[in-house]
Amino acid sequence: MAICHQSPFKLFTTIPSSSSSSKPKPLLRCNLSLPSRPSLTSTEPEPVYTSVKAFAPATVANLGPGFDFLGCAVDGLGDFVSLTLDPQVSPGEISISEISGDHNSKKLSKNPLWNCAGIAAIEVMKMLGVRSVGLSLTLEKGLPLGSGLGSSAASAAAAAVAVNEIFGGKLGIDELVIAGLKSEEKVSGYHADNIAPAIMGGFVLIRSYDPLDLIPLIFPDGKELFFVLATPEFEAPTKKMRAALPAEVGMAHHVWNSSQAGALVAAVLQGDLPGLGRALSSDKIVEPRRAPLIPGMDAVKKAAIEAGAFGCTISGAGPTAVAVTDDLERGKAIGERMVAAFLKEGKLKAAASVSRLDRVGARLVSTIPR
Repeated sequence: MAICHQSPFKLFTTIPSSSSSSKPKPLLRCNLSLPSRPSLTSTEPEPVYTSVKAFAPATVANLGPGFDFLGCAVDGLGDFVSLTLDPQVSPGEISISEISGDHNSKKLSKNPLWNCAGIAAIEVMKMLGVRSVGLSLTLEKGLPLGSGLGSSAASAAAAAVAVNEIFGGKLGIDELVIAGLKSEEKVSGYHADNIAPAIMGGFVLIRSYDPLDLIPLIFPDGKELFFVLATPEFEAPTKKMRAALPAEVGMAHHVWNSSQAGALVAAVLQGDLPGLGRALSSDKIVEPRRAPLIPGMDAVKKAAIEAGAFGCTISGAGPTAVAVTDDLERGKAIGERMVAAFLKEGKLKAAASVSRLDRVGARLVSTIPR
């Protein structure tokens, strides 16, 4: 059983257009404490579109002290998945026809059983009981591999939403997150702090994995929040970075991190940016083990805070460093300092961007009706 708090919880999708004035339509719904909808194996759904294109955003996992149970989605960066009904593909199966985008995307397998998007798509097809049509999938990577920005989760989330929507959006958030978790499990481990915010948008607390229990944390409207993301030219595979973590944690550090994670949740709900930054910077368990594996990371964190960031930490498994601020121009200046620190202290070239919170999560961006 999967639970997602808040009733009803709606995500909206719009086809981006600079001149569009149409109202967004509901894409996903999750009801308070209701059990996961059963798999639709007895009645196979009919496709409602010939082709769809979905987008899923980048995510920042852990947020400092929230290892494996806190994450958020960031605007502007992400992956696209296009899905088409294809009579050349065997019924009930997925074929990955093309992978493009990031130059490292050529490393990705086109075998759907070994591709994040393919695994999630297959899981959604199983949940829906799709047996009569085959689907062709193309993946456009907007996120670099091993960047700490939820690259695998973005692919899985976009694919899960695309398959669900081409068959009329029969599944809810909980099923889509579970499908994405199947993908994450094969690639980087069974953790939802990327896939849940990639699908749901905003900040998400994973209260439990068995049963899966997801709590959206609503950051107040009207409050400015900017994420400064500095990504060096350095790959930090999640499995390698997880292997660096301690097998046991002392009580003092456990109490400290627990209190800071609680403070972070309170800061998100209150829109308290200074409090969010302090908590974000406070991890005493995971960051101290991972930072030495990312050249220059300690200096980058120091540079960000000296430049006016409220706080800074490693995004996910790294190597991206994430800082928070409430001003766009200050965010750009912070990013410049972070890039300079990566080059000076870590001998790594890096690029910085400034993003807002993505409150929507994975969504359709275009459709072709049948």
